Amino acid sequence: MACVVVRYHEIALKGGNRQRFVARLVQNLRDATAGLGVREARSLPGRIVLWCADDADVDAVGARVATTFGVVNYSRAEETALDVEAVRVAAVALAERARPRSFRIATRRANKQFPLTSPELNALLGASVQARTGAAVDLDGAELTITVEVLPRSVFVSGAKRPGPGGLPVTVSGRVTALLSGGIDSPVAAYRMMQRGCRVDFVHFHGAPYTSLASLEKAQDLAAHLTRFQLRSDLWTVPFGEIQAEIVRHVPRTHRVVLYRRMMLRIAAALARRAGGRALVTGESLGQVSSQTLPNMEVIGAATPMLVLRPLVGMDKSEIIAQAERIGTFETSILPDQDCCSLFVPAHPTTRATAAEVEAAEAALDVAALVEQGLAAVGRVRLVQDAAGVRVVRGGSDVGRADTRSA
Repeated sequence: MACVVVRYHEIALKGGNRQRFVARLVQNLRDATAGLGVREARSLPGRIVLWCADDADVDAVGARVATTFGVVNYSRAEETALDVEAVRVAAVALAERARPRSFRIATRRANKQFPLTSPELNALLGASVQARTGAAVDLDGAELTITVEVLPRSVFVSGAKRPGPGGLPVTVSGRVTALLSGGIDSPVAAYRMMQRGCRVDFVHFHGAPYTSLASLEKAQDLAAHLTRFQLRSDLWTVPFGEIQAEIVRHVPRTHRVVLYRRMMLRIAAALARRAGGRALVTGESLGQVSSQTLPNMEVIGAATPMLVLRPLVGMDKSEIIAQAERIGTFETSILPDQDCCSLFVPAHPTTRATAAEVEAAEAALDVAALVEQGLAAVGRVRLVQDAAGVRVVRGGSDVGRADTRSA
């Protein structure tokens, strides 16, 4: 029977919590492959197996597995009985389909009652594959590795191991809210938090009514792409132009960017609390722009008691770009738009704001009223991955009534 064998690594080291982590990964795999013909997903010793219906598109199943955090690698496999001849037939058939120039057999025998040891089975299968295909045996650089996993009730024979994203299953680490700007950095920061087991909500601040909706559309495209890794996402959109204009009217030029960022964190924290979020996530990298110096990051973060996570803080731009390219967000991120981050920005913003300076500048503002103004105008887009792709299933301004379940 055709199936997909999924292997994990980090969650195997979780001691007494391992069962909970594995159960979450099994459920996430079921959700990720829903509608693709997976008949059953179940944890077996050291691995998870997805059994596919006869008419299932196993390649499509594999593609979904490849975007599921917690998976270190996976492979298409055939399940056989605990019978040497059945295993031999499956291994030869796999090699005949692949037609490699060189191969090796790698057996892992968890079931010690199986009649052959791992070296004995390697030798028997290797001889059969070589006799049928003429391929050379290469134990170091084989073009094809045939993996044989002998378990208590059956044997799985599989070919190439394909990489998964690793990390931890989404939701095991809780819920966070990421500020999604539409640039290169913030989608990478959100991805990295998903990889650490967080469900990520998104909040995007746009410059309406002073800018077009291009950045909002771009943010939705980025959120939709990232939804492939966690299956469900909420994107909150906040018109920020009027709030920026109010800051411009009352605050010295040098400190405007710092105050913009502080106001964003306050609004994002309020939205996160509504959804049960435990932390905010930003794409800040130390020293990259004026608002991302240590003094400025300190006073900006002080605007909210909520934990602010900065997963990119020690990365340089080339590293961030490389990861954006790997996860598929880079091409969208570099599309031109009118971002609120470029609206009303002074030529020489301060790089060393102090708490006293910021408090004095904000004394001229009704901070609570501006936060409420942002929250009153917030919109929401809910994105869901299903068998047909990512789609919008709900929108509007009813964020206060959002479903706050973490799964």
